[in-house]
Amino acid sequence: MGYRLASLVRSVVGCLLGAAAPHAAAAAEIQPGHLPRIGAVDERFQSYNVEMAEIIGGEFWRPYGPEGKIENLPAAPPGKHAGNDSSLFQVFPPLDTANPRLWKLAAALGPAYVRISGTWANSVYFHDADTPPPATAPQGFKGVLTRSEWKGAIDFARAANAELVSSFAVSMGVRDRVGVWTAEQATKWLAYTRAAGGRIAAAEFFNEPTLPALGGAPNGYDAAAYARDFAIFRSFAKRLAPDMTIVGPGAVGEATANPGGGRSDAIATEDLLAARPRPVFDIYSYHHYPALSIRCAPMGPQTTVDAALSEDWLALADRSNAFHVGLRNRYAPGAPVWITEIAGAACGGNPWAKTFLDSFRYVDTLGRLARNGVAVLFHNTLAASDYGLLEPGTFAPRPDYWAALLWRRLMGPGVLDAGASREGLHLYAHCLRDHPGGVALLAINNSRTTSSYAELSAPSRRYTLSAANLLSEHVELNSKLLLLEANDELPLMDGDFEPPGGVTFAPATITFLAVPGAENPHCR
Repeated sequence: MGYRLASLVRSVVGCLLGAAAPHAAAAAEIQPGHLPRIGAVDERFQSYNVEMAEIIGGEFWRPYGPEGKIENLPAAPPGKHAGNDSSLFQVFPPLDTANPRLWKLAAALGPAYVRISGTWANSVYFHDADTPPPATAPQGFKGVLTRSEWKGAIDFARAANAELVSSFAVSMGVRDRVGVWTAEQATKWLAYTRAAGGRIAAAEFFNEPTLPALGGAPNGYDAAAYARDFAIFRSFAKRLAPDMTIVGPGAVGEATANPGGGRSDAIATEDLLAARPRPVFDIYSYHHYPALSIRCAPMGPQTTVDAALSEDWLALADRSNAFHVGLRNRYAPGAPVWITEIAGAACGGNPWAKTFLDSFRYVDTLGRLARNGVAVLFHNTLAASDYGLLEPGTFAPRPDYWAALLWRRLMGPGVLDAGASREGLHLYAHCLRDHPGGVALLAINNSRTTSSYAELSAPSRRYTLSAANLLSEHVELNSKLLLLEANDELPLMDGDFEPPGGVTFAPATITFLAVPGAENPHCR
């Protein structure tokens, strides 16, 4: 049975059930042409991370095994952060940034930003020569970035229609005798970037300064040291790269899960913002992880497969956003908000991050944070560990990639008010991309058992993502399995025609509706 016929059958059955069951939820009434505009996101709203560890080759989170477990995973000793446990990591070779499939699939998500940062960026040494790099990192550093590796990253960004975002090293190797940050390495890196035809469009000073020691900063590093170093950094950046937007602070934890696990050397975000001289950011940034993966289980809250579609779980993005918007309003009023890392769980992702189950969190987070006024989200990661949009190594698309592709093709920058969401039907609306006056709707049925309904006043084209098993690593579009075609070409992804009237959303499905003829005046 085709999806259109199945949808019609469900609509008829749903109407009959609705008539017989007074407790059934009433159909949402949607008039796309009359939805009010409530904001706009950046053209590169949906962006992604490539870890510096991928560029240089290094340790990153070990993948889960077939049963969603890391074999022989030891408990972290008392007082020891799980991130320092080598059993949780695996050494990976440098990312093949010239891989044709990677270029093609990343370009399909463009325009975007690609952020090349992460913990390794905090302590990477840039080998500014074409001679062989040192066998081990110089004292005060943990990794080595070569010219050819960085040129590969620049070329990848260009091929992917992505602007570069990054951060700078802050480990002891870039500090003077009294521990103050110096710009010698940063100057060489920026100069080579320009010489290689690249440009860093935006940068954070360093990655996750709320966990400085974990990220490679000197022992005892505090908010006062950050403010001192940041003032030097901002002056340097405005002088040598005046077109580079300064983003920060890039804090993590506090509002939801904290990868620092209550470390005594963690710094509160507000302490960073209030330190003197007061840090000044062009864009306010933070990281959002609603939970920690089982790799970091001793350090903070977990989640479960059973909770993955729950209202409480999905709403955690609102909680952290409210916390950071409050800080933004006090310390950087009017600054756009970027979430420079976001995924379902820190420490490499949940065991189901690569399955269709995670796609509900992925698209719901896009919808609700766009509605909240966030300008850009950077998914962590493009192709590393279990939370990658693409399978590491093969770059095969995972379910989140297909959801991301539909978002990119349909949801334009203009954000509309689709009304209140409810359990079983989360509704979001944007102007339809490349169709003046058109509207795109996103309808998420996060109920595993009950269909939802809407009355749509205009004809539309329907794109429904589903899977027979929520833990499947494959996904169907309108009942057809999504797979790459010959030569890694993307499949045809045409929607099914829906006439005006009732629309049924089956349990545990994600549906995009394109309404090109909406004639919404806010989308012209």
